[in-house]
Amino acid sequence: MDITDVIYVVIKALLGIWSNFTSVNLPSMQLANPYWGPGEPPINPDLSIRPFKVHFSNEVVNDLKYRLNHTKKLQSTLENAASTYGINSEFLPKVIEYWLHKYNFKEREAHLNQYPQFITNVQGLDIHYVHAKPQLPKDSGIEVLPLLIQHGWPGSVVEFYKVIPKLTAPSAERNFVFEVIAPSLPGFGYSDAAAKIGLGATEIATVLKILMGRIGHDKFYAQGGDWGGIVLANLASMYPEVVLGLHSNFCVLSSPSALLKLAYYSLQPSLLLEYERPYMPSFGQLLYQLVERSAYYHEQATRPDSFGVGLNDSPAGLAAYVLEKFSEAANYDNRFSDDGNLSQHYAMDDLIDNLMYYWAPAKITSSMRIYAESSSLLSIMSSSLNADLITVPSACTAFPHEIIFIPEVLLRTRYVNLVQRTLKPRGGHFAALEEPQLFVDDVFAAVEKMRRRGAAE
Repeated sequence: MDITDVIYVVIKALLGIWSNFTSVNLPSMQLANPYWGPGEPPINPDLSIRPFKVHFSNEVVNDLKYRLNHTKKLQSTLENAASTYGINSEFLPKVIEYWLHKYNFKEREAHLNQYPQFITNVQGLDIHYVHAKPQLPKDSGIEVLPLLIQHGWPGSVVEFYKVIPKLTAPSAERNFVFEVIAPSLPGFGYSDAAAKIGLGATEIATVLKILMGRIGHDKFYAQGGDWGGIVLANLASMYPEVVLGLHSNFCVLSSPSALLKLAYYSLQPSLLLEYERPYMPSFGQLLYQLVERSAYYHEQATRPDSFGVGLNDSPAGLAAYVLEKFSEAANYDNRFSDDGNLSQHYAMDDLIDNLMYYWAPAKITSSMRIYAESSSLLSIMSSSLNADLITVPSACTAFPHEIIFIPEVLLRTRYVNLVQRTLKPRGGHFAALEEPQLFVDDVFAAVEKMRRRGAAE
């Protein structure tokens, strides 16, 4: 097999994967729907901003403990399989035990309520968000910049609890600080799920734009990872007049041609910038990861509601599924460890806080629908109609264990005003939770460059 044959094989494989991603209910989709709530839109909707607090009721906690206590006997993990078949059956009972007896629901409830939170109705959906403002003395001379920061799946606003105090803290090294707005995506956490078909990553971008305007910010900086990175990239391309700058730890290009070019560079890494070569997987690694790690995507992009029944009914099942993703997203080699090396990357309380954001409001099914709504052919056409190029000042940072690596030469085909490109020494997909200081330093450095470029223009 020569190089031409290899390229032909990968083209067929990648296009096959892509066709699977674009197979969802095209006839019933709608290109635009400005009202996502149930029934018909009200004549006089309540657009007020209401304070909110997370509350784990006795009913929710008692029901959860009952289910955890009555988890059925687990199927034994195969000998020497570690976590390569998914969560290890010797490890999961330790998570269940912690959740039952060591996770202090009242203390964690107070922890989750340490920052002000609000809910407001946008296009028929109550959207939940954390809103943390810096505490500055009068006449400090420090400028406060609005920063929209967005999580993805299977994460939540919990990812940002370690970086919020750092982003809102003044420093002698700079003359600005951030006011942080961290929404729960529609269908996640304490944000309503859509009642109608079609609320994907493109449409959510409009929801977030309206939300920021409601709060009082017609222009703002944006930061996102995972689906947050995808949604905010759409926001920046669709509404460049409102995004002052975009920082992402998940800058991606998801078109078939981009995937083919990525495969080509994996075969010819010498064409990349020298400092990027260690980050670029080989062709074999790339193909293996695209096929193996896309399995969950296909299921969630086609039958999220069937898949969600078991996860919504069993906290043990929810923990197994979500923690597997947190383990492999921190480092794909963690699957060779019995416990997925979770304790090396995260605190157990943080992981369970995130699980509670799915369990307590019963949102795992609706959260997975973002894959279906964003992966249909019509959704992709809609995104293309809204201008794919991102012209606002942008920064793309790559952590070494991110689930996919995109070289700078490809990033610049979409992020055409790239002011910063950094490669980090450690960390993975959930960067704000894993490496909060590296994450915060990169955001501040990027916005500093964006502000200098804006001043020069």
